[in-house]
Amino acid sequence: MHEASEERTDLGLFGPGSVTWHVMGEPVLIVGGIRALLLQALHPRTMWGTAQNSELMDPSAAWARLVRTVEFVRVRTYGTHEEVERVGRRVRRLHSKLTGLDMRTGETFPVDDPENLLWVHMGEVDSYLDVARRAGVPLTARDADAFVDEQRRAAEVVGLDPADVPATVADMRDYYAGMRRQIFACREAREGLRRMFSPAVPRPLLPLKLAAPGLGVLVVSTLPRWARRMYGLPGLPTSDLAATVTLKGLYRTTQVVPERFRYSPDARRARRLTREHETGPAPWSIAS
Repeated sequence: MHEASEERTDLGLFGPGSVTWHVMGEPVLIVGGIRALLLQALHPRTMWGTAQNSELMDPSAAWARLVRTVEFVRVRTYGTHEEVERVGRRVRRLHSKLTGLDMRTGETFPVDDPENLLWVHMGEVDSYLDVARRAGVPLTARDADAFVDEQRRAAEVVGLDPADVPATVADMRDYYAGMRRQIFACREAREGLRRMFSPAVPRPLLPLKLAAPGLGVLVVSTLPRWARRMYGLPGLPTSDLAATVTLKGLYRTTQVVPERFRYSPDARRARRLTREHETGPAPWSIAS
């Protein structure tokens, strides 16, 4: 009874009925997470600030950093308010102490500059939503807008004012149209792209290296055409079509796998609570 009571009083930032819970548990979203990293790297200050202050460019430590990032996204998506605030406070405190060096001007800048934080946030939102829709995850245009709007709660976790964050797909499209004049693939971004095709992984996960080239091609193909061109790669419509077909195939394949194997424990819990929410009259406490 105590566990059930806790679930009904603190469901975190999203909860049953949210598009976020509907989307984020799908295995195909792994592609979206990697896509986000490549998109985020196209903002030079964001990339320099990350490369100069983290283990990103150290092959021996990059995997551990990726694991920490995945854990942050997991807690932010499924954790209680207390858990989300705890990881958010840690990230905000860490970022507040860091600065980066602009390699063009020699200027020092804070890593938690709102422009940098917003670019990283939007890279996630655009990537998760784009991959989900192209893969065939059931989403209406209204659902897509709701997802972008819900993610403003996630933006607040890292220190952004939700009022300054795009709230619809159209807003997000306008944001990228304005940012494209300010971004490019710096040397560190291109190096990150190259290493994606042969990542350093722990010995027990060495077989993953075999899948890396194929996955890398797919991830790159899901990027917007303008982003692929910034990396010096072809931005062909045929690549878009091939990526969409592949994503649909991956999604359909995962749908035949039983839920207990298809989803993580958090995603399974979210789906169970959502079903209860849809069929039962009990009230739920969901972040507004």
